[in-house]
Amino acid sequence: MDVSLLTRGGRVVLPSVMSADQMRAGEQVERLMDAGARVFHVDVMDAHFVPNLTLGTNFVADLAALVHPRGGVVDVHLMVDRPSVVLPAFSAHADAVSIHVEADPHPHRLLHQIREAECLAGIAINPGTPVEAARDVVHDADYVNVLSVDPGFAGQRFIERTPERIARLRELVPPGVAIEVDGGIEPETLPLARAAGAELFVSASAIFGQEDISRAYAHLAELASA
Repeated sequence: MDVSLLTRGGRVVLPSVMSADQMRAGEQVERLMDAGARVFHVDVMDAHFVPNLTLGTNFVADLAALVHPRGGVVDVHLMVDRPSVVLPAFSAHADAVSIHVEADPHPHRLLHQIREAECLAGIAINPGTPVEAARDVVHDADYVNVLSVDPGFAGQRFIERTPERIARLRELVPPGVAIEVDGGIEPETLPLARAAGAELFVSASAIFGQEDISRAYAHLAELASA
């Protein structure tokens, strides 16, 4: 696996498996890898920090076992209260883990714990949180995940002010720290996020909600690299 896919400055589309057909998720991931996908995004929700409940440690372990032999990477996004409690269980299988700046009073400590677990460390920011809230921890992160929808559910519309937030964040983060944008990423919105300075594009419904998921992924990947 090549975790530098998330940090080496290239533009990468990350299929978000929360929207996969859970009865055929393994098959769909294999199809996407055949189409060139190598980084898969896992949204973990606890029905407290966000109003939904999704994807636990067993799913992450199974996904890692499927993608790692083919050089794939698992990016876990913890949308949970008290992420420090569940972090060890997820970092044991993930390659990258992001935690919310709003979810824990000690994000600096958690970022270092993620790196100690030999994962890339990410800080995530909700749409209602000023990006400046991450100013003092971005130097301890490998990437910053900017939420472009209200977290909790796939299929939401991209929040229009997101590109401006990405541009402001681009001025804050040091070189080598990637910006990930998560939510509402589709062919119409990905170029807007890319032009603002994002490099990592998380897409759920625009891939898994399409009849041909391989073609949908390839189209987004083409737009990302344009």
